[in-house]
Amino acid sequence: MSGLQWLTQRAIDTSIAHTVLGGAALPDAPGTPTWPEQRLRMVVESGTDATWREAWCSDGPLQQEQVAGLQWRCGHDLLYGLIELDEPAPDVPERGKHLRERTRNAYLRLFALLNEREMPHLWRVWNFMADINRDEDGLERYRWFNLGRHDACSAAGAASAAQMPAASALGWARGPLSIAFLAGRKPPRPIENPRQVSAFHYPGDYGPRPPLFARAALAESGRDEWLFVSGTASIVGHQTVHTGDVVAQCEETARNVLTVLDQANQVTRTAGHRAEALSHRVYVRHTADFPVVRRALERCLGGAGLTLMQADICRHDLLVEVESVAHGLLLA
Repeated sequence: MSGLQWLTQRAIDTSIAHTVLGGAALPDAPGTPTWPEQRLRMVVESGTDATWREAWCSDGPLQQEQVAGLQWRCGHDLLYGLIELDEPAPDVPERGKHLRERTRNAYLRLFALLNEREMPHLWRVWNFMADINRDEDGLERYRWFNLGRHDACSAAGAASAAQMPAASALGWARGPLSIAFLAGRKPPRPIENPRQVSAFHYPGDYGPRPPLFARAALAESGRDEWLFVSGTASIVGHQTVHTGDVVAQCEETARNVLTVLDQANQVTRTAGHRAEALSHRVYVRHTADFPVVRRALERCLGGAGLTLMQADICRHDLLVEVESVAHGLLLA
């Protein structure tokens, strides 16, 4: 094995378990992995294997540690980590401010780890929290999260456009603040979408501090190039479009994914990433929309691999969000 590999399967063969950096899984996935694994506390589309899991693998030997809610594994040039912090009950006063502080502390620990392990460049971040759209202390919880993330990125000197990783932020019904991340020695190349205002330039309508992420990122490891498409939704400019129409939101979301893919292919060092080779996680606000979302996205995205799960999207008027990953070999 060379560079980074991504596996999606029910179980990880014991012969390669020592190469797993980390990954994600549904709550019923078998086994107790020794690597950092983000358990996705979500309802999934009927017919989805409840034992589904993802794993990122790298050349060994790997080092690892687990302390105070932070678990990580790293190889020569890659690191995967997971930090999970419990939150106060919904009736606790100033819960939104607690989320800001927990987010700030989590990201500061993340950056300290990356500096310590000499893996300073974030490639991809997966953020999950409970009640993402709930108003607390006069502000939506997602906006409290953005404040905490911005606090930490600014303190760590990681708030410039050139440093933005691909990322997503979703809500689940209950569970901790959960932040999984993939980082490397080499910086990724941020990709933006000409159809959209860059998230880090959003106006103040969306909160006191903007979300800090790139629309996508290209990252290299060994002979491999990875395209990470951030959580993508029905947004044009900075505004939600097609409010209340899940099919139209799917179509707009697909246009944005394909536009980002086109932008990435203008700077890729591979022969090009193809739409049909993308794999997608699809987050759907209402489980009743699973069938129509699948039909719409299969039509718009060329039948690429789709895994549908229920989640709350970061804006209350968004009904669907898509994140994607693709792999290519670097040209000689």
